[in-house]
Amino acid sequence: MSSEIDESNVDKDVDVRTANTMRERAGESRIKLWIMLSANRLVVTGVLTLAMFLVFVVAVTVLPPPLIPQLSSGDTIETLFSTMITVVVTGTTLVVTIGQLVISQENGPLGEQRGRMEDSMDFRDYTEELIGAPSPADPSAFLRNLIDVSQDRAEAVRDGLRDIESDQLRWEVDQFTDSLIGNSEVVRDELEGAQFGTFDVMHAALDYNYGWKIFQVERLLHDHQEDLGQPENDLLNELKVALSMFGPAREHVKTLYFEWALITLSQLILYAAIPALAVAGVMVTVVDATTLTGSTLGVENITWVVGAAFAITLIPFFLFTAYVSRVLTMAKRTLAIEPLILRESQR
Repeated sequence: MSSEIDESNVDKDVDVRTANTMRERAGESRIKLWIMLSANRLVVTGVLTLAMFLVFVVAVTVLPPPLIPQLSSGDTIETLFSTMITVVVTGTTLVVTIGQLVISQENGPLGEQRGRMEDSMDFRDYTEELIGAPSPADPSAFLRNLIDVSQDRAEAVRDGLRDIESDQLRWEVDQFTDSLIGNSEVVRDELEGAQFGTFDVMHAALDYNYGWKIFQVERLLHDHQEDLGQPENDLLNELKVALSMFGPAREHVKTLYFEWALITLSQLILYAAIPALAVAGVMVTVVDATTLTGSTLGVENITWVVGAAFAITLIPFFLFTAYVSRVLTMAKRTLAIEPLILRESQR
């Protein structure tokens, strides 16, 4: 049985435990991360559209000069929505081009496709040896199995180094493995039942801070090499291998998610562009200052109509904003696949 750790001999200033979740590492507000990452992209698009509508109506109502005289004396509506037609057509064409570029990455001659298949199968074969079972086809189960292996090996490290004489090493190992095991349990629960195509799989994967964990294993091996025998070195290196496998697995799933999201974005923008063009065309052709008279809630009815039409024509752009903001945020937080901490708060 192991002896108790004499904490009077322990330097507790050593930074061993990790900030596991992405929000803890980022040091940013929960609301901001929810908007940028977790929130449904269609909900974000709807909120942006509603916000634009309200801002437009309030601004046009409050700020001089009044809208009705402008519409009566000029071609404000025609100019505005003629411009929006051009913007929608041009923007839709560019986004669809992006979708075509994504699809083109999946095309190629037979030799390239065979090489891709061989690389993928080699990785799955190695993973199968690691987990002791066939690699799951479901992305969430695949990541979950790798996390299970890391947790099992972390528990083996904790048990295998329990009788080491160094109080400092035992304390660091306990702190590190407790953090790793706790993080594994949380991420495993998040991955349970998560479906690829939603953000749930990637959200859970981003909460597993494997890079900092690999660094801690390397640091333990280096700083305490005099206290470690061959069995202990083997246990730590086996844990490092398991953690290292999670990196390329997560990056592969992330790449597939990026492609999925950008193709979905192209589809949605095509769907939204049709009603946006229809609304803009009707506004240019039919609507003028005399189309709708009177007021509602103290606001001219024509203001409500123009504001709603303007917001609708901006929906393709808001879809683009909602989806690309998530993709760019994810890309920024996963730039390094190796144990490089690009900013202090990312640990």
